[in-house]
Amino acid sequence: MAFLELQGVSKSFGKGPHRTTVLRDVNLSVEEGEFIAIVGFSGSGKSTLMNLIAGLIPPDEGTMTLDGQPIRGAGPDRGIVFQNYSLLPWLTVFENVGLAVDAVFPSWPKDKRNAHIERFVEMVNLTPAAWKKPKELSGGMRQRVSVARALSMNPRMLLMDEPLSALDALTRGTLQKEFERIWEQERKTVVLITNDVDESILLADRVVPLTPGPGATLGKSFAIDLERPREKTSLNRDPRFKSLRNDIVNYLLALQGERRQAAIELKPPKLTQREAHRRSA
Repeated sequence: MAFLELQGVSKSFGKGPHRTTVLRDVNLSVEEGEFIAIVGFSGSGKSTLMNLIAGLIPPDEGTMTLDGQPIRGAGPDRGIVFQNYSLLPWLTVFENVGLAVDAVFPSWPKDKRNAHIERFVEMVNLTPAAWKKPKELSGGMRQRVSVARALSMNPRMLLMDEPLSALDALTRGTLQKEFERIWEQERKTVVLITNDVDESILLADRVVPLTPGPGATLGKSFAIDLERPREKTSLNRDPRFKSLRNDIVNYLLALQGERRQAAIELKPPKLTQREAHRRSA
């Protein structure tokens, strides 16, 4: 059994005629230490899948296990990095990270606690800003705090839900390098949710597209056999990178085309005014 295993997982929201199946029959296996990127279109259910793995919501059907144990709620074995940072504005960088450390390691003495926090603040290159509050930080720096906070819990798996989507291109590129450096250093199992194909290839060992929703599921898996460390400028000239990007993009576009065609075929034919009047009579 893989480290993370999802089998036949489905999730719906709403009631009665307004009930919508967001995910249907999702199957995923992730090995320990593997970096997986799940890519898909907006509204396909990527964040719902992340919330399921995080244990924030339960599946309607199927099973989910982490290291052979059922996932039945959130836990410190899964650190989460959200898109919107989720920092407490009245606390400093050090104190925001310290909240997570206190929650997971409440019995630690002060010296050990502080040294642990300092280690992860330094890991994300925020030591000079350790006593600043979120309003004094850039978006990229706030996201670094979120990463430090998640890693400070010493989770077995790191879950990242489109963590760079709100950032400008330059900051996003800088943090992509930081994420790869931290992953090389920590070797945590990582599941990244993104809508950026280039980002997924740059960071992941494997890219798994999510089909268009509603009723989305995971599609074909693409192994990323590019050597690490990866540098974005060099990759843009790499024939293998270009081939992988084309394969993934074309696969996603084909899935989207199939969904649109299916929607057209299911759509009832439009009645003429005379036919509509005849049927209503």
